[in-house]
Amino acid sequence: MLAFGIILTGKSTLKADSNWPSWRGSTGNGTAPDSSKPPKEWSEEKNIFWKINLPGLGHSTPIIWKDKIFLTSAIAFGEKKEPPIYDNAPGSHDNLPVAQKHKFVVFCIDKITGKIIWETTCNESFPHEGGHKSGSLASASPVTDGKQVIAYFGSHGLYSVDCQSGKILWKRDLGKMATKHGHGEGSSPVLKNNTIIINWDHEKESAIYAIDKNTGKNIWKVDRKEVTSWSTPLIVKSGEKNHVIVSSTDRIRGYDMNNGQVIWECSGMSNNVVASPVSESEKVYLGCSYDKRAMIAINIKGAKGDITDTDHVMWSTNKRTPYVPSPLLYKGTLYYLSHYQGILSVTHAESGETKAGPFRISALRDIYSSPIGAGDHIYITSREGLTIVLSHEGEPKPVAFNKLDDSFSASAAISNNQIFLRGEKFLYCIGSKNK
Repeated sequence: MLAFGIILTGKSTLKADSNWPSWRGSTGNGTAPDSSKPPKEWSEEKNIFWKINLPGLGHSTPIIWKDKIFLTSAIAFGEKKEPPIYDNAPGSHDNLPVAQKHKFVVFCIDKITGKIIWETTCNESFPHEGGHKSGSLASASPVTDGKQVIAYFGSHGLYSVDCQSGKILWKRDLGKMATKHGHGEGSSPVLKNNTIIINWDHEKESAIYAIDKNTGKNIWKVDRKEVTSWSTPLIVKSGEKNHVIVSSTDRIRGYDMNNGQVIWECSGMSNNVVASPVSESEKVYLGCSYDKRAMIAINIKGAKGDITDTDHVMWSTNKRTPYVPSPLLYKGTLYYLSHYQGILSVTHAESGETKAGPFRISALRDIYSSPIGAGDHIYITSREGLTIVLSHEGEPKPVAFNKLDDSFSASAAISNNQIFLRGEKFLYCIGSKNK
């Protein structure tokens, strides 16, 4: 059992809408239910219900089902290899070497007390890639249906873990990824009914998988002519079909979730697609910013074949588009950050017209986590430990600047009236003491 330092400073209660089952919540857009009213102000001395030490390193978002939090971590252990192994991928830069074996672990934590319930080591291995210095070996967020936790460590395996006991129900080895520049892996799994979707885009043989959540076996697998992307798929229902939408370099594609057939496709993305799509009312919004910038809005209703330069593309822009943080779609408004910096665009989602701004938030420098929306406010957290809270209105206004003693790359999760922030050292449960 690994030692967790626990600070208990309050109580919480459970509600029916308390679940945050995946990286960007139940909507896939980074939004909480309307009933959630999380705090707008906090610090190390204010509105912290509990705070626990986290072993290892992970940039995955904590996910929540009722009274349980699930998160993943990669924990270095054993003797250090000398000299350490450096990535030799073409174009490698700013990467950290690998010097030790790692444990790839899933933790289950009591949401009310912050105490560990169980921990499960899914794999122990020596990583073949170290990844970028700003990344982690546990960047893919898990997903749950309340019975199973689907934990995905990329090259180090896909696992189904029982929510109650922590027992591994099944595991899959999909092979080893060779990511662009050796920068590491990060696309999260998606769960819909009994189907798990995995984006397996890398520099060798790319594919998309649909896997049975109960058996771990393929429902289908489709090879993809793509290079590395870190984007998480999005499932959107249109008509009678669930479209599995993957944003990537060559094409944005919508796959039939039943059989893997491509329903529609559209060009226009850059290399190194990281940001994931968001959607509302059969409209999908996708962004990128690497060798070129693009934000594309697509109406997928009735879309078939190549829809590039058709009326299905509602609008597009090449101004201030996101690279690492994904956009937020909140009550008809699209919020997105320029590259991974503190320049915020606020756009009417369907029309693409500027609603307000853009705004320069000079206090926020490097931003890897994606914005979230709750209680008619927008929350943006930087790697320096600062969260700005903005009002969601015609002209957003800053409401609070909140500083914690940690670095945050993982996106926040919301449950009831609490925010859960996973840093590189700590997991925080933040809630108003006045409620």
